[in-house]
Amino acid sequence: MLTSFRKIDKFFLLSAGILTLAGFIIFLSASMGLLAQTGASFQTVAFKQTISLFLGILAFLLFSWFDYAKLNKYSLIILIGAILVNLLLFVPGLAMHYNGASRWLDLGPFTLQPSELLKIAYIIYLASWVGLVKEKIKEIRSGLLPYIVITSVVGLILLSQKDTDTFAVVAVTGLVMLFVAGLPIRHLFLAFLLIFVTILGVVYFHPYALDRVTTFLNRGSDSQGSGYQINQSLIAIGSGQLTGRGFGESVQKFGYLPQPTDDSIFAVAAEEFGFIGGSALILLYLLLAISTFRIGNRSPDVFGGLVVIGICSLIILESFMNIAAMLGLVPLSGIPLLFVSHGGTALIIILMTMGIVANVSKRMVKV
Repeated sequence: MLTSFRKIDKFFLLSAGILTLAGFIIFLSASMGLLAQTGASFQTVAFKQTISLFLGILAFLLFSWFDYAKLNKYSLIILIGAILVNLLLFVPGLAMHYNGASRWLDLGPFTLQPSELLKIAYIIYLASWVGLVKEKIKEIRSGLLPYIVITSVVGLILLSQKDTDTFAVVAVTGLVMLFVAGLPIRHLFLAFLLIFVTILGVVYFHPYALDRVTTFLNRGSDSQGSGYQINQSLIAIGSGQLTGRGFGESVQKFGYLPQPTDDSIFAVAAEEFGFIGGSALILLYLLLAISTFRIGNRSPDVFGGLVVIGICSLIILESFMNIAAMLGLVPLSGIPLLFVSHGGTALIIILMTMGIVANVSKRMVKV
């Protein structure tokens, strides 16, 4: 197994490892603000995140060893399984309600966010489907239409959880995968139009989404209400200036910045490490994306390549959407900052996907 581990692309392994370590350090500092707001024990919060990191590393090792080709064989079963787990959110007594949404399963000593499983299951199944119809991807019935059907099923589940942002990320991730596989530009444009119309419909008919857009357009209209989080985020980022206040020295995380370990954690990082630290964190995501895309481009088969491209797209879209929201460039979302935000499920799943990428990298074509 050690010999197999050495075959993993070193550029990818280094960028993923540094980002995981940096995320854990940033979380430990941000968690101090969570303790001040909720009265929770630092040992408890740190222990839970450490356990999640440990399980994530185990998942990485397992999937870097496990033959990824078997994911192709069982892709439909994986997708159905992920859908069934998400449907448990509608079982009375199992769903945990938080900030007006029901996206977590309450399993006693720990919680599970099923949408994290659904995202990777979607990528695996879509890659498997495209691998079967690769030569017919330019035909509507083999490329665009199946994409619409698969994405609609997944989207219906996500939108029922009031998770519009994840739906947008998943839908665009699927389009990137199909585009790389050869989907015609006109079909790509039509799919983007359908996604845009769907999101407009959600914004129009659902107050929670409309409030986010309204706040984005005029965040000063309700500075103590809907605009409070983005205003406090910008204060935190601005006060970090060039080099930051220093590790653990954030002021905004203590009672001012909502959700300092979740949505707002980039603002905490920027306040403590400044423009230089925030830019370095963004650079780490870009380096991981470059190394991951390189592996996907050199995959020995269509399935492995598309899975890696999908994972790469998911990381970039989710992470940059979170950062852009904290900078006031897009409406606020509930999307976590991957590798950094509090959330055991997200950390375990993202490290599991890194294991899949590592698995493909061991077989990638040398140039």
